[in-house]
Amino acid sequence: MNRSAFPLHRVALAASLIAAAAASSTAALAAEEEATAAAAAGWNDPVVFNMVRSPGLASQPSCVRWARGRVAIQKVGGVEEMTVQVQGLPPNTDFAFFVLQVPNFPFGMGWYQGEIRTNWQGKGQQKFVGRFSQETFSLAIGTPAPAPGTHPHSPFPDATTNPLTPPLHQYHLGMWFNKATDAAKAGCPGNVTPFSGEHTAGIQVLNTSNFPDLAGPLKKVK
Repeated sequence: MNRSAFPLHRVALAASLIAAAAASSTAALAAEEEATAAAAAGWNDPVVFNMVRSPGLASQPSCVRWARGRVAIQKVGGVEEMTVQVQGLPPNTDFAFFVLQVPNFPFGMGWYQGEIRTNWQGKGQQKFVGRFSQETFSLAIGTPAPAPGTHPHSPFPDATTNPLTPPLHQYHLGMWFNKATDAAKAGCPGNVTPFSGEHTAGIQVLNTSNFPDLAGPLKKVK
């Protein structure tokens, strides 16, 4: 057979098929290795859910009316990674993020997880690492113990002793303006609340009230 007469387009097609098969094999091997590494690290499929605009703002139609959030919780060994994405918020503004017993007032027991800052588009993202699952709880057993009272002159002074609290689970999330002045600047009520490090936060803007009080989304994380 005259090799010079062999159609060049067939040679190119054969080469492309070989390259595609090699790439597919490499991708499959990489995916298998990634899955093996994830299993070894204790990763499971993430739990994903939405946060909604706080029902407490129902009478304030112009206050962060487009606010919304999305949360993904990925179990990694003995902890969870919680990635929170928010949007529809004032730009370049800090917000305080909490784990809560119930999503709306009176909120029950809660603990300050950290801050999320929005960019110029009013979008923000933060990753938190800790216990965000069915095992998320607080407790205070035995005789009340002294507490430091770090902010005695804030609008909401710290307690100097703890109440007795049997194991109490918290499965909800909530987010507040970190400063009441930022809330007022955004056209929202300027109420001062204790939900920030210095207890001078603004109003709540997002929460997980799209879930029942006794079955918050963290309960879904095994």
